[in-house]
Amino acid sequence: MLKYTDQYDTVLPALESKIEEFHYFGYNTFTTEDLWQYCIKKKWRKKDIGEMRLHEMINEIMEMTASEFVAFHQIEGFKGGNWFSSEKNDDLEQLLRPSIKK
Repeated sequence: MLKYTDQYDTVLPALESKIEEFHYFGYNTFTTEDLWQYCIKKKWRKKDIGEMRLHEMINEIMEMTASEFVAFHQIEGFKGGNWFSSEKNDDLEQLLRPSIKK
């Protein structure tokens, strides 16, 4: 679910441009929604997004680097639950299972 839908719609062209840049450099799995969530959760977490000016939002989106975006997602991934929970058993088993050589 996206928060601040009006602001998202307004800055969508900048988000799309930044995602195209990331895709150019080989980061093909990220979406505009991922980038928006990064902005809300990390870059603007201490700001009142409803009061931010359009040029501030666009500038911060366009200045963003792939490395800071990737680092944020790695940290979020580490926070994302316990690997030893029953929900993750299949993932953990697959990860630890040795591959079969052909």
